[in-house]
Amino acid sequence: MCGVFGIYTREERDISKIIYYGLYALQHRGQESAGIAVNNNGYIDYHKDLGLAHEIFDDKILNRLRGNIGIGHVRQGSAEDTTPTNAEPLVVGYKKGALALAYDGSLINFKDLRDSMEDNGVIFQTSIDTEVIANLIARYHKDDIEQAIINGVRDLKGSYALVVMTNDRLIGVRDPYGIKPLCIGKLGDDYILSSETCALDTIGAEFVRDVEPGEMVVIIDGQIKSIRTKEAREKRISLFEVIYFARPDSKLDGKSIYLLRREAGRNLARECPAEGDIVISAPDSGTVAAIGYAEESKIPYDEGLIKNRYVGRTFIQPTQELRERGVRIKLNVLKENVEGRRIILVDDSIVRGTTMKSIVSMLKNAGAKEVHVRIASPPVKYPCNLGMHTPERENLIAATKTTEEIRDMIGADSLCFLSLDGLLDAVGGKDIYCTGCFDGNYPINY
Repeated sequence: MCGVFGIYTREERDISKIIYYGLYALQHRGQESAGIAVNNNGYIDYHKDLGLAHEIFDDKILNRLRGNIGIGHVRQGSAEDTTPTNAEPLVVGYKKGALALAYDGSLINFKDLRDSMEDNGVIFQTSIDTEVIANLIARYHKDDIEQAIINGVRDLKGSYALVVMTNDRLIGVRDPYGIKPLCIGKLGDDYILSSETCALDTIGAEFVRDVEPGEMVVIIDGQIKSIRTKEAREKRISLFEVIYFARPDSKLDGKSIYLLRREAGRNLARECPAEGDIVISAPDSGTVAAIGYAEESKIPYDEGLIKNRYVGRTFIQPTQELRERGVRIKLNVLKENVEGRRIILVDDSIVRGTTMKSIVSMLKNAGAKEVHVRIASPPVKYPCNLGMHTPERENLIAATKTTEEIRDMIGADSLCFLSLDGLLDAVGGKDIYCTGCFDGNYPINY
């Protein structure tokens, strides 16, 4: 999971600060590295490193990055590929000039494409999908960069939201299923591309529309045009964007993430009632569903866990050891609210189970009389290589254990998951979402 951001202006100015605020708003999408690249009179200047956006950029760096086109990226990878070299945007030089690319997604034919290129003498400097895309664009670039990108993405199999910067234009591309989000905004006369609408709100930009599945948008000379790169397939937005990845104040393809999660919580209360004294959430991704659960069940919502706002997400930490340690650093129990009470704990999902086990233990050690866990999504039973980056199936707790076995493992008094039908009803229909991690039905075979 990553976040991408781009801006096109007609006049050279300090666009790096706008990009910085955009990345700050998208920080939840990636906390391992961040970078900004700008076009300055045909020369691409950039800065990127490991860390959070506010750790990497200061006024000196941002003041240096001036231009009229710029892109930014926040990245989340695995432990094996967390290196400064893999930080994006990726800036490359080739026969036709220079490109900068920022990418969110996952190519399931990445290995095949890379192996083929290496067999033909291509040398790679990174281990990321983005460099394969850059090589495809370079290979196909004859006279027209737009046609080169069209030809390049036709070789891709997987999910992608791609932002490309040349010396005179800003280009955004979305995969034909729309698995990964990408939207268009406008700030005065400037055009913006962003993974989520929350970044548009942060910089005061107006939402224009979402990039459509299989669409490429090209911004040049202050104008925007639309080109079809691939035939659009049946839309299959990642359900995990709705239940976990996206910020609740974002809109995804016109739908409020906040309202979708709240409705999922209401459906969860209908399907999985429990007797309790208070409803609490596993902050932050479970909070909105917990509010919906409380509204529907008429059981009061209250705080039971206090989050340290300076600690990142534990699910997307690259190693199991860091995930387990991160739970106790990130969360602390509000003992005054949970001691002697029956707690209904609502979260968005259970993937490996270690985080929930730690939370239940913390609540019971603080004196909770009972802990009833309610999950606002179905059990995650299948790995996803289309953007969620879940582990091998044997590491997914619901793939090998029943609900009762999971309940016993996490130490809860009861456990209930929202059904897939209940989740799809909450988020607006079964025909526009990818449900592969829940039922094994992926839009792309792999």
